[in-house]
Amino acid sequence: MDQRIKGGLLVFIGAASFGLLSTIVKFAYAEGYTLGEITGTQSFSGMVILWLLYFISKSVKKGDKKETIDNTQPNTKWWKIVVAGTFTGLVGIFYYQCVKLLPASVAIILLMQYLWISMLIEAVVFGKKPGRKQLLLLGIVLIGTLLAGGIFSQEIMLNLKGVVFGLLAATSYAIFLMTSGRVGNDQPVLKKSALMITGSCVITWIIFPPLFFFNGIYFGGLVFWGLALALLGTVVPPLFFSMGMPRVGVSIGAILSAVELPVAISSSAFILQESVDALRWLGVALILSAIVATNIRTKGISG
Repeated sequence: MDQRIKGGLLVFIGAASFGLLSTIVKFAYAEGYTLGEITGTQSFSGMVILWLLYFISKSVKKGDKKETIDNTQPNTKWWKIVVAGTFTGLVGIFYYQCVKLLPASVAIILLMQYLWISMLIEAVVFGKKPGRKQLLLLGIVLIGTLLAGGIFSQEIMLNLKGVVFGLLAATSYAIFLMTSGRVGNDQPVLKKSALMITGSCVITWIIFPPLFFFNGIYFGGLVFWGLALALLGTVVPPLFFSMGMPRVGVSIGAILSAVELPVAISSSAFILQESVDALRWLGVALILSAIVATNIRTKGISG
């Protein structure tokens, strides 16, 4: 399989798993858990899982007699990857807080603004201007985002604080995507992901001290929500983005990761039994068509 297509598939799956988070978080909130408890246990569980996977894979390689010795040394300092990982922790904090203050459809729309924010960062910081075809695909995605989010299906009272948290989540997500493709690519994928989630855990615990370890609620049920959220929101997306982003590039990867929205809409419809009208499904179809067009274009360039 072509490396760019393989990378695109990894980004696609990572974003799809991230799209399931809002449904799980709604169930966790319904159980009475707070923002700090949810984000804190999610980042902690993800950190433990990724470090375990890394050390297990390292032990397996050491036990493989056919293993070839790699004398190359990573150039990226470990602390730089940890710092980059703080942005994925901020995504969860800002987005979950946005969901509290605004309707879910608006929160998702605000989070999806990372699409143009990531391209803006690429253009301003790295001087990489998007092409006309890429801008057209982005326009289709944004129109589909508005439709799928249900912005035209209901009257919405905007909360300014909620809007700010949503845009902060989008900006953090854009920076996370950017750093995933540029920082620590000389490190083993599992080690890079573990370091990034360590940064996520540190920033989360600084903002929300992990009191759940001492008040008895962690082993009273919170641990299970943390594991579920960690797998879908902390382990799979960073791991797959770390493997996929360097192969497809940040701008194409950002468009591919738009699959998060249709997955979120579908899970709300089929799992939470929320009403999703035809206009919202039209938005989902537009986003998916843009993703397909992006894949076809990527194959054409690489082939």
